Amino acid sequence: MTAPLRITLLPGDGIGPEIMSVAVSVLKQVAEQQNLEFEFTEALFGGAAIDETGAPVPEETLTACRQSDAVMLASIGGYKWDTLPRSQRPETGLLGLRAGLSLFANLRPATILPQLLSASSLKPEVVEGVDIMVVRELTGGIYFGSPKGIFETEDGQQRGVSTMAYSSSEIDRIGRVAFEAAQKRSARLCSVDKANVLEVSQLWRDRITALSADYSDVELSHLYVDNAAMQLVRAPKQFDTIVTGNLFGDILSDAAAMLTGSIGMLPSASLGESGPGVFEPVHGSAPDIAGQDKANPLAQVLSAAMMLRYGLSQPAAADQIEQAVLTVLDQGFRTGDIMSEGMKAVGCQGMGEALQAALST
Repeated sequence: MTAPLRITLLPGDGIGPEIMSVAVSVLKQVAEQQNLEFEFTEALFGGAAIDETGAPVPEETLTACRQSDAVMLASIGGYKWDTLPRSQRPETGLLGLRAGLSLFANLRPATILPQLLSASSLKPEVVEGVDIMVVRELTGGIYFGSPKGIFETEDGQQRGVSTMAYSSSEIDRIGRVAFEAAQKRSARLCSVDKANVLEVSQLWRDRITALSADYSDVELSHLYVDNAAMQLVRAPKQFDTIVTGNLFGDILSDAAAMLTGSIGMLPSASLGESGPGVFEPVHGSAPDIAGQDKANPLAQVLSAAMMLRYGLSQPAAADQIEQAVLTVLDQGFRTGDIMSEGMKAVGCQGMGEALQAALST
């Protein structure tokens, strides 16, 4: 038995506790089969933390995360907290978690599984074979730049200000992550910016171009963000690895997610230079179906696999989970968001039971 791997669980809000329960059950089963030991610690985060402590990311939660080997997050937010001041909303806690753990790189894969080809809203010939990795800068850009706020002007109007800013070191840091990710894939990297309009994007393009000299085996291209959004829908197979800033990455990674047919299928990893990473589904808390056993837990389960692969250096266990997901899809099990004619409809718990059965064979 290896040393215990410490995992902090942040179930959060909405469907979060339901999908987290499935992922933890899968992890426990894989641990037995792979001779691993996990120590799980659950902490408050998001709306649940606001209700208990008044803060979306309590200091006790940050401490627990920092003391762990990896953090698994489900989902946060909901209508209940939408009217709170911005500094107290669940989403602000997410920014605080990323900053508190120095998580600057977000990896979001968008891969078309053959079993779900018909689930995409695009034609099969357009999306078949799509395999994209979006590398998003996570702790800079317009979400963190200053000055920011809503101010009163001299003539009595209100003026909203958000500042998009990047330093050369921030760009170089995420650029290296992206080039190295591309090296492990098909050695093609597309950098997305708005250099024709924004000075910050001109610096972004200059720095990424300069970095390419250190990665001569990677083919580098550039696209403006509006063109990149169009190309993702028009011809997504042209992309392999995409690197972009915080705002553009937030938007483009969700667009790439929908190529697969459901945002409920896609995991993500947020990583720093050291310390624990955070692994979470791309989707939100879906408060409209919370507690109804309708949620798709597969993105959470695949996030657990990413955690094993990228955060805990347990590739065999990650492979086992990913294969179990493919097995249940081959067997025809589907939650409502990916349901198609002739398939077997199951809820969140039923999909978890199917995964555990697949892991047992």
